[in-house]
Amino acid sequence: MLNISLIITAIMSLTMIGFGFLLSKKPPKEINCIIGYRSPMSTKNKDTWEFAHKYSGKVWIRSGVINAVVSVVLVLTLQNLSNYSQLMVALIYIQLIVLLLVIPLTEIALRKTFDNNGIKK
Repeated sequence: MLNISLIITAIMSLTMIGFGFLLSKKPPKEINCIIGYRSPMSTKNKDTWEFAHKYSGKVWIRSGVINAVVSVVLVLTLQNLSNYSQLMVALIYIQLIVLLLVIPLTEIALRKTFDNNGIKK
């Protein structure tokens, strides 16, 4: 079970870090409905589109690194407990929540930086 837990932790963390780099360093050039961080606010104009990708990418990179460190420590520390399997399932759910936290954080940052029309404040 230890190996599976470490593999899942690595996959989750590398997913966040990898997509974080993609979003922040090589975002889609044009606003589109297929690829990228898409929300009503991020698709207002080119400025909001670029901001949303850079911001969400940075959040995912940081989250991925923190997730990797904390998860590996927890996996190794908790491995001798009798309810280890249940704890690892809970850890996976927490990792998914961290993965999805990029959405509200990016939306808050967009609204702090731009008005409702997508004009920088």
